[in-house]
Amino acid sequence: MTKLFEWLAVFGVLGAVWLSLVNNKIECALIKQHPTLILFSPVIFLALFGFYAATVVLYRVFTFNNCEKAAAELQEEIQEARTELTKLGFQFKDNHD
Repeated sequence: MTKLFEWLAVFGVLGAVWLSLVNNKIECALIKQHPTLILFSPVIFLALFGFYAATVVLYRVFTFNNCEKAAAELQEEIQEARTELTKLGFQFKDNHD
């Protein structure tokens, strides 16, 4: 089962439950007390999911670790590659030597 099919199945079940609540097919005291809440619940859940997603992305951006050792190693490899290419006759326009 692919992830797309799993998500479609979940949304299909949630949509069917929501539609049955909106059309009064399921008897529930919550529906009679708060019909507007049931009606707008997909929009509310979508807004909450967007807030959650933005929070997770911002948290991970702010706590992103710098890899100083890996950056230094990469710079060394770049210098080695430039040296090897220069030996082979390649000329760089912006020579950093």
